[in-house]
Amino acid sequence: MKSEVLTAYPRTAARRSGVKKLRASFRVPAVIYGRRRQPQNLEVKLKELEDLIHRSVAQNILLDLKVEGDAEPGRLALLQQVQHHPVSGKILHVDFHEVAADERVVIQVPVETAGEAIGVKTGGGILEHVLFSLKVRGLPKDLPEVLVVDVSHLEVGQAIHISDIQAPPGVQILGEKSISVIAVSAPPTEAEEAAAAAVEEGAPLEPEVIKEKKDEEEAASPAAGGKAGEKAPEKGADKGAVPEKKEKAEKKK
Repeated sequence: MKSEVLTAYPRTAARRSGVKKLRASFRVPAVIYGRRRQPQNLEVKLKELEDLIHRSVAQNILLDLKVEGDAEPGRLALLQQVQHHPVSGKILHVDFHEVAADERVVIQVPVETAGEAIGVKTGGGILEHVLFSLKVRGLPKDLPEVLVVDVSHLEVGQAIHISDIQAPPGVQILGEKSISVIAVSAPPTEAEEAAAAAVEEGAPLEPEVIKEKKDEEEAASPAAGGKAGEKAPEKGADKGAVPEKKEKAEKKK
């Protein structure tokens, strides 16, 4: 990995008010730390830091950090972390991890694909990016900016595992060797596509069960004035009270 030059300055402002004034003067508070010396508060120019980040093609940046007033001409460091404002996106703080040229370090490296998988091109499969970055270990000069994986040979149902990825010379890829990084899955079936479409449209996955009214049960229920287990009278039949009144009328005659 090629190093980029960045100038830094010793920082005395540590409290909130001092840091606020520092940012108002278009400078970013920073800190550098490592195994071989105590952490040191620094500050860098906002414009120089933004330009450095924007022109970098990788998320890991190796720096030749020149600290003003330092006895050393340059200090090798990784841009470890950049803190941004959650609303404006403005850079608020940066961490530098100082390393030695002969010190093996571990970083997270992004994984990119090259080519078109045969299983996608002719088999209708879907390319799945399982892991988007991998941990690697190596000397600063040997660290890759990105790991490029050729997927053109992948058939449907096949995958590329960590053990299948060729690391650059002097670099070791860490992690369980059997873990899949990129795979080609089978195309979805018609049923799966219909289910996915139903979910997107907000439709229920199972048909609704329409309950029919049971007149006999409702009529026989205690709320309807009937007794449990008693059959309700059929529609159109004369009520029991009517024949009784008719019989009494005939006796009077």
